[in-house]
Amino acid sequence: MRSIYPVFRYTDAKSAIDWLVDAFGFERTSVSEGPDGTVAHAELTHGTGMVMVSQRQGPVPAVPDADDWRVYLAVDDVDAHHARAVAAGAEVIMPLTDQPYGSREYGARDLEGNCWSFGTYRP
Repeated sequence: MRSIYPVFRYTDAKSAIDWLVDAFGFERTSVSEGPDGTVAHAELTHGTGMVMVSQRQGPVPAVPDADDWRVYLAVDDVDAHHARAVAAGAEVIMPLTDQPYGSREYGARDLEGNCWSFGTYRP
């Protein structure tokens, strides 16, 4: 079972998914749309690997945000993980949130400003 999942946000996630399938040979495993028809969450596999893709919200920054990509790490007890990260001084960028797809998640920056997501979801 996987435990780490890179997450990518795109301005046009539907086109990006098509391109990743065509250009890099990914396979669509799951694509969920939000109420506005954009990609809320998608899973693409390649061999035993998986990436998750979603729609970027807002305009593309002139300089890429550190949040333009992140790594997702599945953990068994996300509340305890969150408490440990906060105690260590992590900058929480997304509070603990119960997601509509069943995961409980939070986001934080590491010491260099890279964004990480942690949650209970294991695709």
